[in-house]
Amino acid sequence: MYEIPWFLSGERKTFEGIASPELGILWKYFSNIRYFYIFYRNVFLLQNFEAMFLWNEKAIQIVAGPCSVESEEQLFATARGLKKIGIQTLRGGIWKPRSRAHHFEGVGEPGLRWLQQVQQELSMQVATEVATPRQAEVALKYGIDILWIGARTTVSPFMIQEIAEVLRGGDTPVMLKNPVCPDLELWTGAVERLLDIDLKQLSLIHRGFSVLDDAPYRNIPCLEMALEMKKRFPGLPLFCDPSHICGKRGLLYGICAEALRLDMDGLFIESHCCPEVALSDAAQQLTPEALGKMFENLGIRQVENNKLHLGCEILIQRKG
Repeated sequence: MYEIPWFLSGERKTFEGIASPELGILWKYFSNIRYFYIFYRNVFLLQNFEAMFLWNEKAIQIVAGPCSVESEEQLFATARGLKKIGIQTLRGGIWKPRSRAHHFEGVGEPGLRWLQQVQQELSMQVATEVATPRQAEVALKYGIDILWIGARTTVSPFMIQEIAEVLRGGDTPVMLKNPVCPDLELWTGAVERLLDIDLKQLSLIHRGFSVLDDAPYRNIPCLEMALEMKKRFPGLPLFCDPSHICGKRGLLYGICAEALRLDMDGLFIESHCCPEVALSDAAQQLTPEALGKMFENLGIRQVENNKLHLGCEILIQRKG
């Protein structure tokens, strides 16, 4: 008799009469469509991320790094700290779309050379934000592994279409944030424009929405709207950006825990080697060490296996 955790219904069902233990193991895991979906998603959809983590024995993806790339020293100190806790995909903004003029707006193209050095010297993947077609062209020229499109860009169908044309015919993974306003149709339209160019790897990032009364958060979570997007596009991985939702370090744990409970596919989170002197979003960034501690408290652990084997590892390791 083999007992199967039936996650889709919340019940536990038993199956008897399996001819051999080997067949029983196969039946146990592949009779549950949820396990097969996890296997498919992690082997085929998320394989561009080198490191894999488990939460409650389910694979999740972590992308972490500073809000802004400020200097070569700051970038490498943060990257080394993140690699030490198992992060292999570093995010870093080099062009910063700030609300007010005369604030730090990023280092620009020199930051791309520093990201290249991180790729070469630390063997990490790197991701950066692009907000215009020109920025996308420059980032592609420097071989940036992953591009993300921010909330202020997603609100403009014209800009999304122009960026999509730059990306047409390429295979660079793209991560798309929700628009700043709580408008699912704008987000949906941006996804459609990117899918129309046959983009091979597209992920969604939920970073909350800007409304008049969002206390205590920087952006109101509205996680149910992110889940609605998951229903509309079930094949696209969904990440949570707790940093921009929270705006404060002290709120990060709760949002991360809720995102994991809701079965989101990963976390897109800010980390800085010295947050108190960060030139942007200082209040919401964690040091790599603090981030690692939060992962421990959340029950997130790293799996040190080749990425293409992880689907099978998950099937074997997950318990009811």
